[in-house]
Amino acid sequence: MTQHKGIQRRSLLQGGSLALLLGSADIAWGASIVAVRVWPAAAYTRVTIESDTALKTVPIFVANPPRLAVDIEGIELNPALKELVGKVRSDDPYITGVRVGQYANKTVRLVLDLRQMVKPQVFNLLPVKTGNTQYQHRLVLDLYPSDVADPLEALIVDKLKGGTAFNAPSMTATPTPSASKLGTRADPVGDLMAKPNVTPEVPSPAASTASAPITTAASVNQQQDGERFIIVALDPGHGGEDPGASGPSGTREKDVVLKIAHRLRDRINNTVIKTKHGNLPMRAYLTRDADYFVPLQQRVEKARRVQADLFISIHADAFQTPEAKGASVFALSDGAASSAAAKWMAKQENRADLIGGLNIKSQDAAVQRALLDMSTTAQIKDSLKLGSAMLGQIKHIGKLHKGRVEQAGFAVLKAPDIPSVLVETAFISNPEEEKRLVSAQYQNDLADALMKGIERYFSRNPPLAKTRNT
Repeated sequence: MTQHKGIQRRSLLQGGSLALLLGSADIAWGASIVAVRVWPAAAYTRVTIESDTALKTVPIFVANPPRLAVDIEGIELNPALKELVGKVRSDDPYITGVRVGQYANKTVRLVLDLRQMVKPQVFNLLPVKTGNTQYQHRLVLDLYPSDVADPLEALIVDKLKGGTAFNAPSMTATPTPSASKLGTRADPVGDLMAKPNVTPEVPSPAASTASAPITTAASVNQQQDGERFIIVALDPGHGGEDPGASGPSGTREKDVVLKIAHRLRDRINNTVIKTKHGNLPMRAYLTRDADYFVPLQQRVEKARRVQADLFISIHADAFQTPEAKGASVFALSDGAASSAAAKWMAKQENRADLIGGLNIKSQDAAVQRALLDMSTTAQIKDSLKLGSAMLGQIKHIGKLHKGRVEQAGFAVLKAPDIPSVLVETAFISNPEEEKRLVSAQYQNDLADALMKGIERYFSRNPPLAKTRNT
């Protein structure tokens, strides 16, 4: 039997054209594929292939038309891999279709047809378990845009237009070439799967491992008449591969905190703070506005990129016993944690990168260490003031776990120049509090309390008179 015997081409339609090449054998003889997942977002799209053993791969990027091929060695085509075809959404900003075929003996080739040029990252993650979440070996394909819009510029433009809401870019906000333009090029099946002797373009190591680039305008108009406005970075915890904690009824932390962040965003975007510098409008910036994973360091960097005045990370506690209850607010500690519970909580939250999946090779270790060691006494002092103002409001809508701001070494709070707090809205592991967390009434009450805390903080600590520019 020849290699290509039994291969058939089937076409499916799901928003765009998707083609799947089926091999004659559907049972893997090496690694077993456990699950496949696709996480589309404007920031980047992630494809995850989970297996019982680590997968050996060879990535190949072809620029014209743009597509990423990944050779997975040691397996045959199987039904689990075929599921990727149906998991690509029609509004995915980066992927138009997925094809997979038995390229060679014990080598499956996966081809992602792309809407635009990307900076791909292909890497493996070791098995990890936390709470109710357990992953085996994961092969991760991250597709970052080659050009990234400056988020601060977008905030300024929104302010000048008089907008009342600014979100992190939605999935449909990313400009992409038309499907017809890409579809008129040569069939990628012909040059990626039928001709093993062809040598496509292979990305350099730097291109395949570099983190998402930051492109800023060389010059951009400052705000009209140099007008100041306040930016609050909201950080819904977890997301994508990292569901966070889970409640007894299956409520996922990542879903609840995103809803709370959206409610707080709407309040911030419709608030004007009265200060000695005049009336200052506010804008909220979300580190994630959809269900995808953002590494801890990138959350901090995003807040600094938009020159945020405050950083508020939103979470929902979980503990080993269901009796624990109450909301908490945490700030960074410049030494030991304020309690054993705070230390334990920081350790749990700091494991997010292990769960969500961080490409260690793409991180500049020196820069990472510098960022996480630059915390200042002034930042911590202001963070404690912000946390106290929030606790003073949260206590009116529910029980507090602790009546004072706790401190520990939370990685996500280590922006050296932005007052930063982490709000644990309730214990999702407590059945009663889980019910409250999914309640629109409690989410609204909590957003109101956090908004009042922010306003109270600024009434006592007016923002500096500065003009933002990119």
